[in-house]
Parts: sequence; C-alpha cells; structure tokens
Amino acid sequence: MRHIDLRTKIIKTALSLNETGLSAGASGNVSARVPDIDGEGFLITPSGVKYHKLRAEDIVFMDMDGNATGDFMPSSEWRFHLDVYKQRRSAKAIVHAHPPYGTALACLNKDIPSFHYMVAVAGGKDIRCCKYEPFGTPELSAAVLEALAGRRACLMSHHGLIAFGDNLEKALSLAVEVEVLAQQYQLVLQMGAPELLSEQEMEDVLHRFWTYGDNAQKVENEKRRKPRKGWTANVTYPKRTPFYKRPDEKDSL
Repeated sequence: MRHIDLRTKIIKTALSLNETGLSAGASGNVSARVPDIDGEGFLITPSGVKYHKLRAEDIVFMDMDGNATGDFMPSSEWRFHLDVYKQRRSAKAIVHAHPPYGTALACLNKDIPSFHYMVAVAGGKDIRCCKYEPFGTPELSAAVLEALAGRRACLMSHHGLIAFGDNLEKALSLAVEVEVLAQQYQLVLQMGAPELLSEQEMEDVLHRFWTYGDNAQKVENEKRRKPRKGWTANVTYPKRTPFYKRPDEKDSL
C-alpha cells in the first residue's frame, strides 16, 4: 500500500470534520492530491464509512480519468474533487462538509457578502453559493467550479460547503473559517442589514492578504527542513486559518 502517511492525514482530517462540528457522522468527504512523481491522481475518503472506523487501506485512490482503486467505492462526490484538481493546480487538498451555519445560508441560496474583511480569506470579495444540482452529478461539479472561480471556497445550494488549500490542514482551516463567517453573518442579519465593505476596500484587503502569510510560509519551509514524526490537524472550532494566499493566478478558471 502506497502513501500511508497521506492516507493517515486524510483520516485525521475527516475525524476533524466531526470534532469541529463541520459534519456529523459520515457526511462530507476529504481528498488530497498525490505527488506528481507517483502519477496523477488523488486519494479520497470512501462512501458511507464512518470516519472513526476508517483504516489507511480504506482510502480510495482515483486517477485523473475517474478510475478508482481500492476495496471501497469512493465518495459519491468524487466528481467535483476530480474536476477541481483538474482545473486548479494550486488545489492540493479538498474538504467538503455540511456545517450548520454555512448550510443554512446555502439553503436560502445566499452568498456571504463583504460584511467583514475576513471574507477575503476565501480569495475574493465575497463567498459565492453555487446553484443547486443533485449530488454526485456532472452538473453539480460544473456549478461548484463556477462558484469557485477566483476563490478557494464556496457554499453549495441546499447542500453544504467546499474548501481547498495547499495541504489538508489549510483546507480544513479554511472550511472552519467559512463556517465562522457564516455564523457571524447570520448574527448580523438578526440585527439588520449589514453595511458592506466597498469594492475598493475589499480590493485593499486582498492586496494585503497577498503578503499576509509570508512569515507563516517561512515557518512552513522550516518545518519541511525539520520534519516532525507525527501530524495533527491542529484545528479547533472556531479558529482562523494560519495562512492566507490568493488563488494561484496560473489556475485555469
């Protein structure tokens, strides 16, 4: 069995979906791109298996043609994982979840507008909600890709949310951040219509975010030079993502 470390990280990230309240039971799914030197493809959680029962060998490998290898069927949502990896080269890991606040907004087909500057953490001036399509379909995948244009996260109408990042920890952390923003936005709406930040104000925030993570990246580089024996998701609820980066300008949108 290959990629044991990555499989273990996927399981720990999936368990964190339950621990952070992002998803209950076996709902949601997690994937990570495998190193290019090992052939194009990704590892993804299997369909319908509760996370606390997962073993490394249960994680399913899929190639970029959508062929699965493993003892279990891949998550029913494998298609939009595949298409995101195809279109967004900066996507190294993906988290899909059904958190209460983000899903509540998604059931109203509401975007998260620029009510708070941290909305820019997802890469744009708002966090879009894609239109509803049945789960597991090419139509849903197309809707997700449209909502993710220029973004690293979006809500999914009557469904949940999706977030991707440079690694599993960052993808999970971004998903948590989006859920916190969804909660804050709903609290604001209870008091009235929020005054939104202007296009120029959000553009300034995005510009500042381009270099916001420089120190964090230096820490990450140092960790790579001195790898640790273990790995933990290191995410609690709520928590702000430790590193912000605008989507790869070379991404194909």
